[in-house]
Amino acid sequence: MTLAASVSLSADDARRIALRAQGFLGAPDRRGGGTPRGAGGKVRGVLRHLGAVQLDTISVLARSHELIPYARLGAVGRPAVEAAYWSGGHAFEYWSHAACILPIEEWPHFAFRRRARRARGHRWHVLRDKERSTRAVLDRLKADGPLTSTELGGAKNGGEWFEWSETKIAVEWLLDIGEVVCAERRGWKRVYDLPERAVPDALLHDDLDDRECLRRLVALAGQSLGVGTRADIADYHRLKGEQVDAVIADSGLVPVEVEGWSKPAWADPAALAAPPRGRHRTTLLSPFDSLVWDRPRTERIFGFTHRLEAYVPKPKRIHGYFAMPLLAGGRLQGRVDPAREGRTLVARQLSLTTPRAARPMAEALREAAGWVGCDAVRVERAGSAEEAAAVTAELANL
Repeated sequence: MTLAASVSLSADDARRIALRAQGFLGAPDRRGGGTPRGAGGKVRGVLRHLGAVQLDTISVLARSHELIPYARLGAVGRPAVEAAYWSGGHAFEYWSHAACILPIEEWPHFAFRRRARRARGHRWHVLRDKERSTRAVLDRLKADGPLTSTELGGAKNGGEWFEWSETKIAVEWLLDIGEVVCAERRGWKRVYDLPERAVPDALLHDDLDDRECLRRLVALAGQSLGVGTRADIADYHRLKGEQVDAVIADSGLVPVEVEGWSKPAWADPAALAAPPRGRHRTTLLSPFDSLVWDRPRTERIFGFTHRLEAYVPKPKRIHGYFAMPLLAGGRLQGRVDPAREGRTLVARQLSLTTPRAARPMAEALREAAGWVGCDAVRVERAGSAEEAAAVTAELANL
């Protein structure tokens, strides 16, 4: 049963709360300056603030997990981003919204998912000899780990690219059920290790029952979103709606009504305690950024429809292979499909929601160019000749 809402929010209130919760409004230390240790601490702060950073194989300006802290902190060094994630025992990789980097302190709260996968008995690949294959992997990691799947014996079986070897199936199954941990990527390859080496002793347990795990993840989702519907909260860590229903009354989240939202919503009480104020970040967003990864929520909050077209046949693409939304003034004001040609960042295709977005688009392109080592920006194509000319003119003035 849904509790009656005692707080009413305007649509703008909800938008600003969501922006602050995601680190784009009034966020401290966004410049990412200072020593590598300082930059690394800020990146880890972003990870803990968001609760999950999605991984993806696509790399245009950079891989998505690099773009997430960049969008919030500015041009923090890319080596510092990787070091922040994959050194010092601060994080691990597991299944959340998708394959995600997660703060190491959340290890106990994914016990419910590890148990569910163990109960299922297999993932989509089935082992021919589970006992022998998993024992071989564990013995090898115990003796020689941490290791990549290549070092364990190879990820492919010699057939089609998607046909995993028995070793790869075994180690991924062990990752699913928590008998193996990924706390590092090396050259984009997962590095597998035993939990007792990768997870601090105080966290190395599956003692929490499913209800406590779910309660924690629902509370975390509410904090990371600021305000959200049942579907929003469920989607953040890919929970089922009924799992949210079972614990939301005990999560600490507050029922609210949001202007224009047709479904009940809940908010983080801390987000309601003080009006969201501060400077807005102007930046390009990865399509996998948690501000926009939920497409229905993005349309509801920002009135902005976005679709990743990387997997759409090229002739059918509207906005480009890896179109990145432009966030400026707390709104989504356009998008651009970027590429690099030598030391030039090329806007292969861009579009603006308003002519006033030409300046912030130019600023975002110039900052992104500097971050990835480019010293020039060129607009190749735009929604109109006027948009191309306006952004080009603004670039010349920066």
